[in-house]
Amino acid sequence: MALSESQIPPDAQHYLVCGTEDCEKNCQFYCNDCHQPMCEQCRDEHQKNKKTKNHEVVPYKQRKRPLPVEKCKIHPTRHIELLCEECQIPICSKCTATKEHRGHAFTDLEFVFDEKVSLKCHEEIAKIRNYFDPISQDLKKEIAGDVTEIKKIMEDVRTSMKAEAKSVKKIVDTITSEKIEQVNKIEQSLLETLINQNQQIDDYINYLNDLIKTFYGYISPSNIEQLTFALKSENLIIRPIPETSKPVPPVFTAGQYSKEDVAKLLGRITVPNTKPENRKIKPMETASTQLKPTGKQRKQDGEKSDVKQTLCLSSSVTKVREFTIPGFYDVFHISLGKSGRLWVSDWRGNLVQTDLQGNQLQKIQTSSGIEGYHTVTQDGGLIYTDKHNKVINRITPDNTITEFIKTGDWTPLSIHSSHINGDLLVGMKTNDEAKVTRYNKTGTEIQNIQRNNKGQPLYSEPLYTTENINGDVCVSDYNNDTVVVVDKSGQHRFSYTGQRSEFNPYGICTDVLGHILVCDGLTVHLLDQDGQFLSLLLTSQQGVKFPRSVCVDDENNLWVGQRGNTVTVCKYLQ
Repeated sequence: MALSESQIPPDAQHYLVCGTEDCEKNCQFYCNDCHQPMCEQCRDEHQKNKKTKNHEVVPYKQRKRPLPVEKCKIHPTRHIELLCEECQIPICSKCTATKEHRGHAFTDLEFVFDEKVSLKCHEEIAKIRNYFDPISQDLKKEIAGDVTEIKKIMEDVRTSMKAEAKSVKKIVDTITSEKIEQVNKIEQSLLETLINQNQQIDDYINYLNDLIKTFYGYISPSNIEQLTFALKSENLIIRPIPETSKPVPPVFTAGQYSKEDVAKLLGRITVPNTKPENRKIKPMETASTQLKPTGKQRKQDGEKSDVKQTLCLSSSVTKVREFTIPGFYDVFHISLGKSGRLWVSDWRGNLVQTDLQGNQLQKIQTSSGIEGYHTVTQDGGLIYTDKHNKVINRITPDNTITEFIKTGDWTPLSIHSSHINGDLLVGMKTNDEAKVTRYNKTGTEIQNIQRNNKGQPLYSEPLYTTENINGDVCVSDYNNDTVVVVDKSGQHRFSYTGQRSEFNPYGICTDVLGHILVCDGLTVHLLDQDGQFLSLLLTSQQGVKFPRSVCVDDENNLWVGQRGNTVTVCKYLQ
């Protein structure tokens, strides 16, 4: 179902239904006098009609926008439709005869709007899309890189500080052990002295006890000899008490230090007194120049830039060719290769390389099925996911199969090789989570896209993944019945849920104009790069039944894989 003109951005490439009553064809032209869109047939009739044959009928993209209808405040029965060039105010035709505007020059307000306002707005929109937005996105990417770098630097600082503290602690522990050993030795020496003194006293007490017994013997002598012995005074002398000394214990004097002294031992962190360097923003002239390909680039790119400027949606879809692939069960994904070859896969895990007539050249049995699980790289090699073993395999042009990336606990579902820089975008999931991971050409993980800025999951089952010309990552999420689009930094831009109550997205791709094409098993939806619905591009009435996969080749042909074993090639741009 086509949209009304008011629902579609004025600069979008789109199908619009003819404005003639009971005519449902797609319009290509516009009558500036009637402000009516019309198809080719209605245009011819319009120009044959005597009343309208002199009307200005132009291609739809060159139409003049109708002005809002507004009554003149001075002459309420007249509409404002002129601009007084001297006063620069909008007026009605009756105002031209008033004293205030007598003798002034007047211009049709619609002409002024179309030539100045509308043209200026389109120029500014072009500047935003071609300069301001890309530069801003590059700055976001640069800032994100700086965030990663700062976090790494600060983590290195923390690691160094902990290592320094560990080193100081080791020295403190060593010195403490040495000092405790010194205390132990002093204690041992003092205790030995005290033990010796204690033994001396014990010996003296024993001497005294023996002496008491001797004196009692003298008191009751058993013979004259004892009495004679006692009469000698020198035998009654008591030895003096041995001299002992009190120990002198050591005194501990606490170290003289402060928190600042310890802080000095652990180093210090300083922020250089340097003015931050402003990020470089390319002047618009420089950026515009860089956006234009050189002569050499035009040859290398086949003058794609010029082609893009001249391409637009055709009024009808033309079938270029159609072929079948023997032994196939629904063409669920197509990856276009080089030299007139392509890779296709079905729900039974058959991954087959064919020529443009459907003749089989090579076949691989895989564990995948209804996902967009294979992609052709910039150098012509094939990469495909193995969800059973949770790895990503690579097939080089000489047909060597090697294990390229292990995805750990994540099951890889879909994969896309970027035409912009060769990065790999891989849709994967676990039992309860899903994400899109970006790897560079060498297989190093560089980005994970999993949640929006509110922390909510973006995906449930990313079955098909692709990238748009502006770097947006576009995903068909089958479980959520949604196409989810994020920008190249991973910020959610929009989601598309179809035009009917039931929408089951399968294959998805983009083209040179930034359109997003997604099939839902019944038809192919065409969106602009901002998510605005433009049309249902292919339906069963056009000979395409149950489309499962889509891709666009370098000649801007649309390849559609269908249920069964049919591949249809169509022309939809002109």
